[in-house]
Amino acid sequence: MFVVVSTDSFKDSLSSIEVCDVLSRALRVCFGDGVEVGCFPLGDGGEGTLEAVLSATGGERILVDVHDALGRIRRGSYGLLPDGSCFIEMASASGIQGLAQSERNPLLTSTYGTGELVRAALDRGCRRLTIGIGGSATNDGGAGFVRALGVRLLDADGNELAGRGCDLGKISRVDLSGFDSRLKSCQIVVACDVVNPLCGKFGATRVFGPQKGADAGMLIELESGMRHWCEVLTGRSAEESASVPGDGAAGGLGFALRHFCGATMSSGGRLVAELSGLPVAISRSDLVVTGEGRTDGQTLHGKLPAVVADIAREHHVPCLLISGAIDGDRAALSTRFDACFSTVGRICSLEDALKDASDNLYWTAINVFSTLRILR
Repeated sequence: MFVVVSTDSFKDSLSSIEVCDVLSRALRVCFGDGVEVGCFPLGDGGEGTLEAVLSATGGERILVDVHDALGRIRRGSYGLLPDGSCFIEMASASGIQGLAQSERNPLLTSTYGTGELVRAALDRGCRRLTIGIGGSATNDGGAGFVRALGVRLLDADGNELAGRGCDLGKISRVDLSGFDSRLKSCQIVVACDVVNPLCGKFGATRVFGPQKGADAGMLIELESGMRHWCEVLTGRSAEESASVPGDGAAGGLGFALRHFCGATMSSGGRLVAELSGLPVAISRSDLVVTGEGRTDGQTLHGKLPAVVADIAREHHVPCLLISGAIDGDRAALSTRFDACFSTVGRICSLEDALKDASDNLYWTAINVFSTLRILR
């Protein structure tokens, strides 16, 4: 039996490589020499995607000193690929994983460091860039990103703003005179796992703001600022111009990449899957296993497990989902996955669930695969 294991990371607990390792061990315990396992630890644009791309292509990791989401110096990286293009993972600079729970405040965070990664790639001569924009700690509409590339954001008194979430409502004028002219000759593809618009009920702030530390008061301020930022840039009302799918990705960075750089959107999961050779492996497999830290309604809108399940369905191969937690419409999930399992089997705190993630995953997998062995 040939089983393909391809998962995302379990956020705050296990990398995609660690998840695949645990599932592979469980398969070998249950089936011994009767199973061959093909491991494809991937990502859909967020944390871990760069590692997956480099592993799949044999690219080179380039280290760069950048500012994190709160403006502190950290070591970020991007990938230089064999074809001369590069892959930039925004989570390497502006990711939420780099912040403690107590530090997560989207009024104060910025995508400035992601702009620094792009600038470093340009300095190296890259003109074809793929930017993975999942896993962000930000809700700044990409204002910090463009500021790192030479754009000046000015308030009504002519004072320059830093481009954080709390600055969006104060922007009166955008000075493009210093914007990096090299971007005009670049081809930029955005690897994105969501289709949310910039503003509104399903926009960046209201859907993803709470995950990044925003309380009710912050959500009101951030949504107002995002609408204002959109109107300053487009010259039209937010109702007219803030509904493009994908613009709300990474707290509005998708919007800035499209507006300032002419970037095109692509499914992050599908893009990385193609790079890694996953479809070919699935085409000759007997079973596919995928998973993520938390499965909910967003999963079906382009996140990696749904992409893996779609590829499996294209090749008529059954696909199992094993995730840390499952929420939302189980009936809808059953239309994409042949079976779904949650690894948390008891009432516990989030802290305990994260601490025990590896053991919970292993024993859930043992139970699932043992059942398959009995049926076989």
